Amino acid sequence: MTSAAIFVMLTVGLNIVVGYCGLLDLGYAAFFAVGAYTSGVLSTRYGFSLLETIPAVIGMTVLAGLVVGLPTLRLRSDYLAIVTLGFGEIIRIVANNLDATGGPSGIYGIPGLTGVGSLDGPVGFYYVVVVITALAVLLAGRLDQSRLGRSWHFVRQDEDAAEMMGVHTYRVKLAAYIAGAVWGGLAGVLFAAHLSAVSPESFRFVQSALVLMAVVLGGMGSLRGVVVGALGISLVPEVLRGVGDNRYFAFGLVLIAVMVLRPQGLWPRRSDETAATARRSELASPVPMEAKVT
Repeated sequence: MTSAAIFVMLTVGLNIVVGYCGLLDLGYAAFFAVGAYTSGVLSTRYGFSLLETIPAVIGMTVLAGLVVGLPTLRLRSDYLAIVTLGFGEIIRIVANNLDATGGPSGIYGIPGLTGVGSLDGPVGFYYVVVVITALAVLLAGRLDQSRLGRSWHFVRQDEDAAEMMGVHTYRVKLAAYIAGAVWGGLAGVLFAAHLSAVSPESFRFVQSALVLMAVVLGGMGSLRGVVVGALGISLVPEVLRGVGDNRYFAFGLVLIAVMVLRPQGLWPRRSDETAATARRSELASPVPMEAKVT
């Protein structure tokens, strides 16, 4: 359940990028890795506590978002996806070859919430993760309802029209990318503390694909949907453990069935656009002759 809660936070972060702003990111695990490695290095080599590493993690993820976003966010669709995919692989390969990150063996002995009284131990850490994830979900929801959130949705629907209406699309996309990076980095801190170790194998492309799958499965842009999708991606394989070696085959069949039956997602984003359009059409329609006579 702790791993599932961390995955929810990771999925909510990618939903800001993909669901709110419509930027296809195939290397989101890179920010997950930046957060986990930054926290791991600071805690194991310099004696920082988990909380003390958070400002550095936020700074590093913002920097990573700027490094990737500034030169690439003028690209669109498939081109942006290819660049983000390459960025994710670059981060993993760099971590695999640097001595500071432990190379292929990674970093071990990362402390959790040691010495925090009743919060010490796996049960206490679980409740801390749930609270942090809940706050992250609520903050993502507030961003969705903000002026910036509305700009993200305009860009997702029609970037050219949004720019013509005065939205600075480049800055808006960069803000979404950085916000998603921060969410991913903080999830990496929780991941490192939960497992007490990180290695490059934890941040392969399949991790980014699973997070994107959770966003699509739940319903892109729907905060409730991505939470449900993340829990499904995390927990269904565990439920299917009784199937043995065929559990991922069964899991794949479940995913295919869901996408065939619910292509819009398990809990799609509710839109009032249709109702509003109908009301405008009704007001604009000419009054029937019978009504005029009456």
